[in-house]
Amino acid sequence: MNNIRNFCIIAHIDHGKSTLADRFLELTKTVDKRHMRAQYLDQLELERERGITIKMAPVRMNYAVNGVNYELNLIDTPGHSDFGYEVSRALAAVEGGILLVDATQGIQAQTLANFRAAKNSGLTVIGAINKIDLFKNPGDRETLNHLREEVAELIGVNGEEILFVSGKTGEGTEELLQSVIQKVRPPRESLKNLNRALIFDSFYDDHKGVIASVRVFDGEMDATKNVYLAAPDTTSKIKEVGFFKPQVQAAPKIKAGEIGYIATGIKDTSLIKIGDTAIVASHHPDKIKSFILPGYKEPQPVVFVSFYPEENEDYELLKKSLEKLKLNDSALAIEPDQNEVLGRGYKVGFLGRLHFEITAERLKREFKVGTVSTFPSVIYKVKTRKGWQTIVKPEELPPEYEEIWEPMTNITILVPPEYLNNVYPLQARFRFTKITTHTFQDQTEIKADMPLAELVSDFDDQLKSATAGFASFSYELADYVKADIVKVDILVAGDTVPGLSRFFPTNTVGKEARRMVEKLKETLPHQQFAQPIQARANNKFIAREDIPAMRKDVTGYLYGGDRSRKMKLWKKQKKGKKKLQSRAQVRISPAIFKELIKK
Repeated sequence: MNNIRNFCIIAHIDHGKSTLADRFLELTKTVDKRHMRAQYLDQLELERERGITIKMAPVRMNYAVNGVNYELNLIDTPGHSDFGYEVSRALAAVEGGILLVDATQGIQAQTLANFRAAKNSGLTVIGAINKIDLFKNPGDRETLNHLREEVAELIGVNGEEILFVSGKTGEGTEELLQSVIQKVRPPRESLKNLNRALIFDSFYDDHKGVIASVRVFDGEMDATKNVYLAAPDTTSKIKEVGFFKPQVQAAPKIKAGEIGYIATGIKDTSLIKIGDTAIVASHHPDKIKSFILPGYKEPQPVVFVSFYPEENEDYELLKKSLEKLKLNDSALAIEPDQNEVLGRGYKVGFLGRLHFEITAERLKREFKVGTVSTFPSVIYKVKTRKGWQTIVKPEELPPEYEEIWEPMTNITILVPPEYLNNVYPLQARFRFTKITTHTFQDQTEIKADMPLAELVSDFDDQLKSATAGFASFSYELADYVKADIVKVDILVAGDTVPGLSRFFPTNTVGKEARRMVEKLKETLPHQQFAQPIQARANNKFIAREDIPAMRKDVTGYLYGGDRSRKMKLWKKQKKGKKKLQSRAQVRISPAIFKELIKK
């Protein structure tokens, strides 16, 4: 094991992790140059197009230094806060990490979050400044040296230990890889006579079932053994083991210290849990449970969106598409849903807003299914006389309740001082509380508590807009707190429209209600009768707009003569419209509903 090094690349989103990984693959000749493509480890076309990593990707590289061959196991990790749990499992599978900082952007919020997570996991952190190929002028060196000192101060090392690299040109990548070999400690077995591994990722294969990406901590895994999975309390026969080159490559066994995969043969993806412990089932069942690796927790969906097919006949296509997505994305939580306007659909739970956006885009691109999605929502806790219950949709709020509690986040914002005053006005809109600020090197670090519901709205867009794109943020989920919010129902022609109910803070409910009824007035078509549009909260109407009835000139064929004939026709028309209004029920088409729920 002395010649094994397990490490990952961690950074803020879009700082060049995957491009640096490409250069490592070329340098170690893991991938032939003829077959090389940009962001090679990013498996999805959408990842390469957006330039972001969504799924972590492991790869084994072989590299010789001074005649000594080393096995280097790299895990390329996502950079977005939504996938923080996935990153934490990658950190648990390695001994070292490259903290990559974009030279053009400097230290950002997720840089801090990932660094702190790596230190808390006991990793050796190696600092590197990327994209130096963009700094070619003589005066640029001073800028790079200043950033180098900032990164060194963060990690707690001398400035000379922070390396300059270019993932684009390959400059400095060989020195960085050699630094990993020198500084990252080799893995060590912790228990003898035991075969166990940590599951840090999984994907589905039609023939081999669920394939678990694992780091073997003790003993070895091979296809002659049964494996016990602790979280679902189940045992399965191993069909195959191997490692990633970066495609799966079968091997007779994978041993302690190595990163590879186990083909479980299990067809039910819900049985494979990220962070679970896989143990060779050669011990007594009661004794096995004492060998479980620490730190496992179930990743919880925090954002819920309902998807409905644009065409009702595409319901089965939507169902099969979501099932296929879940095979390779176990974090998705899916259950059937129903809407009076849109019909049958599915409520899907996500790890965050980006996770939702990626999934919606994959449904459209990979499965060619058009969908209508509802407002992103979160899980609320509601206290009633009978006890507590959880709801996602405002329509699920019981008629009589005592309190509503909402999930919170601890948010960290990094912003240049000249944009600080632009951030403070966001406080009221997004309900910041417990705000603290302090200077972090050349930036201001703002820490605050913020409701998760605000985070999954358009907070990211508004923050970028207010700071010309210079601010960055990261977040962690926190506890529930009592919420000062109310439910607003929308009524059209006296009937409540299902799917348009929303929760709003008490201090902005009037403004938001007016905005909603005004938007409805602009969107809904005219009818033969007048349509009052009303917003109701706490059993009171707080906003109203009216769509006038379509006008038809019923006296157009008359000319001259007695005005009394025209009056008779007008009265008859008015009476007919009133009768029609009392009987008619406004039905909102899916196309119009889709317009209403757009941001």
